[in-house]
Amino acid sequence: MDTKIAVIILNYKTPELTIDCLASMEGEIEDGVLVLVVDNNSGDGSCEKIEDSITQNNWGGWCRLIPSEVNGGFAAGNNIGIRAVEAEVYVLLNSDTIIRPGAYRALYKALKQNPGVGLVAPGLENVDGDIEQNTFRYVTPVWEFMRSAGTRPISSLLRKFDVVMKPGNKPFEPQWVGFACVVIRKEVIDQVGLLDESFFMYFEDIDYCRRARTKGWGILYWPEARVVHLLGGSSGVTKISNLRRRPPKYYYEARANYFKKHYGMHGFIVANILWTAGRCISFFREKIGSKSPALREYESRDIWTGLTT
Repeated sequence: MDTKIAVIILNYKTPELTIDCLASMEGEIEDGVLVLVVDNNSGDGSCEKIEDSITQNNWGGWCRLIPSEVNGGFAAGNNIGIRAVEAEVYVLLNSDTIIRPGAYRALYKALKQNPGVGLVAPGLENVDGDIEQNTFRYVTPVWEFMRSAGTRPISSLLRKFDVVMKPGNKPFEPQWVGFACVVIRKEVIDQVGLLDESFFMYFEDIDYCRRARTKGWGILYWPEARVVHLLGGSSGVTKISNLRRRPPKYYYEARANYFKKHYGMHGFIVANILWTAGRCISFFREKIGSKSPALREYESRDIWTGLTT
């Protein structure tokens, strides 16, 4: 197999970010590394800008652009890249990332040293070098109650259901990792399949990790590899400044899809009931003046998206 590492970058109307990401890779390219930029039908001149940069910077020996005729979302776009090349491992990489020196080599080494591990995520950091949250437990109906209540006593009592797992400086196995940057073995894709394209965007990463773990594969956090993540640069939904704003409908469609797929319709309804119970607690605290609103606008209504589909 000629391609050892296939890096797939999904672009949707972020050509400048994509070009900066490619520029950060120049010193990381070695034999067997191929970078594929999949443009998700941006329609804003992204393809021309990225192609021009590939030509002007002589990146054509290790990078090529794949224009998609449709925007099928995050999972569908990455699947286009995976289908386009046969490689030992696939790196799914957001356009809003910058590769630190040695990241690919460290991630590849992690897979070689841990044969039972199917997916590896690096230590993500922000532009200031601070570690970003990238390691998690499964999202469950109980977590929805914890999240909406937002109180320390409840969070302490139900600690084992807390989604957040502090990343730290040592490797460990979380239940799932975010796909801003993740390495996946070809054997995992052969057994588990491609990303589920019924998720347009969001929750496809936790879904895929659950599917991989069901097949017996481990998920590994490997902080020796570092990648800068410009949080929310690709979509804007997860930007710190936007965390109270109402997200696009596809976010809640993905949430519903996740709960129904892994917990059934009953689990989806229970998750929403528990969220509402928790919201009663946080709403009361807001009214008595001891807590500022922390949940998204219209969330009490939007969580029911997907109930009838």
